[in-house]
Amino acid sequence: MRGGGLGSGLVARGARAPLGPRALKASGRPRPPGPAPRSRPTLPPKPASRPPAEAVPEAESRCPVPTARVSSSASAAGELSATHPTAGPWCSRPPAPPRMWSSLNDWLWQERFWLPPNISWAQLEDRDGLVFPHPRDTLMAVPLALALVVVRFTFERFVGLPLSRWLGVRNQTRRPAKPNATLEKYFLMKGRKPTESQMNLLATQCGLTLRQTQCWFRRRRNQDRPCLTKKFCEASWRFAFYLCSFISGIMVLYHESWLWTPVTCWENYPHQPMKPGLYHWYLLELSFYVSLLMTLPFDTKRKDFREQLIHHFATIILISFSYSLNLMRIGSLVLLLHDSSDYLLEASKLFNYTHWRRLCDTLFIIFALVFFYTRLVLFPTQILYTTYYESIANLGPFFGYYFLNILLVVLQLLHVFWSCLILRMIYSFIKKGQMEKDVRSDVEELDSSDGEAAEECLQMKNGAAQRSGAAPTDGPRSRASSRMANGHTPDT
Repeated sequence: MRGGGLGSGLVARGARAPLGPRALKASGRPRPPGPAPRSRPTLPPKPASRPPAEAVPEAESRCPVPTARVSSSASAAGELSATHPTAGPWCSRPPAPPRMWSSLNDWLWQERFWLPPNISWAQLEDRDGLVFPHPRDTLMAVPLALALVVVRFTFERFVGLPLSRWLGVRNQTRRPAKPNATLEKYFLMKGRKPTESQMNLLATQCGLTLRQTQCWFRRRRNQDRPCLTKKFCEASWRFAFYLCSFISGIMVLYHESWLWTPVTCWENYPHQPMKPGLYHWYLLELSFYVSLLMTLPFDTKRKDFREQLIHHFATIILISFSYSLNLMRIGSLVLLLHDSSDYLLEASKLFNYTHWRRLCDTLFIIFALVFFYTRLVLFPTQILYTTYYESIANLGPFFGYYFLNILLVVLQLLHVFWSCLILRMIYSFIKKGQMEKDVRSDVEELDSSDGEAAEECLQMKNGAAQRSGAAPTDGPRSRASSRMANGHTPDT
């Protein structure tokens, strides 16, 4: 059957199959006249490729090989021209995203959640030269934030540090605590300020006196506190950015109608094309707050750390949310109000670190006045009022409306909290003629009292403060009298 192939099946049973050309040649017989009989029927040609891309089943479209594009010529219909040399005929589509992620994405960005009634995302696509914001654009803030972190450390190293030395900023001399494994383990694991009973127990374990143990913890706390140079460099970077951001915001919004009349933020919303200047300024602000969140654990630890963390999260969510929903007009007003007072606060801190007290107090009073006016007067009467009442005058309420107002109320509560701290400082300034630095929301613990106590401890340990025949200095009565004489209060 191998010689005849399929043709042998076409001959009647018992009939003799004619010899093919090869058999005739091998046998030496002459070839009979006339057309030679065909040993195989003609079969239709095999398709060179698979059907077009639209006919490929979904299961076959999931292929890790690069996508192949279908040729558009009529003569080569159904043929594939691969864009990669290893692309096979089964790769007509890119890999489909996971169904779980696709379902979550579709559920999260439902139009009934974020857009007013009868508005769809298709209406906010770019068309006819008009550009609208898209949620995916906010992802650019991550690489820009990393770039700002690099710019910040470069600025602090080559601008902030030389400027601090030129202005005479000097770090306090701190004596390091002697190595002690037991006390170090307690300091890192259990607490920085143990109680008196815990101090006595630790002193017994280490073979030290109570005074020496207290001195060790004071010195150890001073080691972790940032120096004035570090605080000056951080404040100089924030001052430079806030000042540049405020000036840029004024230049971008000065000729816009919604800067002077906030109700125009809702004209023809959400069909409001995005302007390039507003886009770049908005994305820069978002990147800056993301960079602040990245470096917050490494920056100077402040008393309002939790409030700062809440503020940064609320600001990042508010900026991203307002950009995605094309609420950039009202969002730009919120950013401009914040930048108008932030650079004044950073300037007052710079002069505080240089010990220019009079200029520092003057700038702080100006900052307090601007802060109260912008965040306790303009913010609730202009921003909150227009977002709560005027925003839905021509539109019905929806989920994005409530979400926006909740974020703005959180910011307002933080404004009230910081306003209380500022009022306490102003009251102290009026009463005593000098502001209490530990009342300010972004000032660290004082180093002076602990440094003096550590120095006193060192003197008493070396016997310089003891007189001949004096009572032992480790008794409770002597400790209390010594602290009262030097104006120190017991540590709690």
